[in-house]
Amino acid sequence: MSEQDERHPDDVQQHLREVQELLARHKVVEDLVHRQDMPRHELVENLVHKQHVAELQAKLDSLHPADIAYILEALPLEDRLFVWDLVKAERDGDILLEVSDAVRESLIETMDPHELKAAAETLDADELADLAPDLPPEVMLDVFQSLDSEEREQLRAAMSFPEESVGALMDFDMVTVREDVTLEVVLRYLRRFDELPDHTDKLFVIDREDHLKGILTLESLLINDPEMVVGEVMHKENVISFEPEDEADDAAQAFERYDLVSAPVIDAEKRVIGRLTVADVVDYIREESEHEILSHAGLREEEDIFASVWDSVKNRWAWLAINLVTAFIASRVIGAFEGSIEKLVALAALMPIVAGIGGNSGNQTVTMIVRAIAMGQVEQTAMQRLMRKEMGVAVVNGLVWGGLLGLLAWFLYGSASLGAVMTAAMTLNLLLAACAGVLIPMVRLRFGADPAMGGSVLITALTDSGGFFIFLGLATLFLL
Repeated sequence: MSEQDERHPDDVQQHLREVQELLARHKVVEDLVHRQDMPRHELVENLVHKQHVAELQAKLDSLHPADIAYILEALPLEDRLFVWDLVKAERDGDILLEVSDAVRESLIETMDPHELKAAAETLDADELADLAPDLPPEVMLDVFQSLDSEEREQLRAAMSFPEESVGALMDFDMVTVREDVTLEVVLRYLRRFDELPDHTDKLFVIDREDHLKGILTLESLLINDPEMVVGEVMHKENVISFEPEDEADDAAQAFERYDLVSAPVIDAEKRVIGRLTVADVVDYIREESEHEILSHAGLREEEDIFASVWDSVKNRWAWLAINLVTAFIASRVIGAFEGSIEKLVALAALMPIVAGIGGNSGNQTVTMIVRAIAMGQVEQTAMQRLMRKEMGVAVVNGLVWGGLLGLLAWFLYGSASLGAVMTAAMTLNLLLAACAGVLIPMVRLRFGADPAMGGSVLITALTDSGGFFIFLGLATLFLL
């Protein structure tokens, strides 16, 4: 089988490698031409440059905007901006929507106001609302003034809802029909479209005042007699709909639970004002997942992997400073027991084990609690029940694994007392880790903060200082 046969047309990694190869060849040839002392140097350089640019442009033109966005995120800044300049202007808006916030900022900084305005004008109102926070105010004002009255109202509506609400995710591109028309009329109506809105699996049935009366699935439309009336075949019962103020997390869970592709969004008077699609939900879930991962590590925001040193420092310094303080506290705990460590050197070798196992256990607990909170499975009233359960797990793990480590300590150092202290310290530190793993996210949730933010940093700090203090304290009391 040839190399070409083995390639998958949608392999974004392959697309990235091909773009990187084209960029590398372009740089190599440019470097060689610059080094040559030959006539018509500028002509040769210009021809070679145009050839490579044409190849890159042809490659980029064949890719989906999401693939181009992935490639831009994976390139160093200089190469990223070179590739960005080769993208067709009419595709700028779609690509800006797909790239991460950090990379989008680096691209927008290089664009003139008229380029930004042209890119924004290619987007629908709901897409423009996503891009609006990153655009300069003067550009946004020009774009707003260029919209018609309906698009302005849609943009105002999309931007008026909280970021993590259904209203912020919904789009306005949908197909609605009346219940008193025949399926044949609906089919003729649909044939007038150049294409249906993405992820259209159902039509929304409304009355003259846009009130939702039911849904007509494409399956029902196709398999029933064209002479039948919409009202006879539409679904009226158990129609899942959302209001714009609903939490996006709840909507995402409903999409997963009921295998939805799209769903209507209605206002307080049950008028259809938009729809929510599985694409919107998947994007939201991905963004929330990335945010949770970053928050857990103490990062304030998504970071461009090729960002400047200063930008990366600003993103990371806060929790690193907290970590420095907690590490200093842990070192002071060890310093308080210097005399004990000098008398029993085995303590120095064993104490990192107690702290390390406690930190790992605490991170397991906090990860489970944060996930349960994100899934809507945990309320504040469940704190005591969760605490009892996690402390039970900690006691069992402490006795089992702490007992095993105690036996190993006894075997290595010939001291049954040291083994007993090891078991007790392990159990107590796991109990501390369990309490912290439950309390940290639940307390942050109670005060309206992100439950995941800095969880691993705080857990590590507590189990390190606590583990050292418990182990060295017990050793001082019972072994010396």
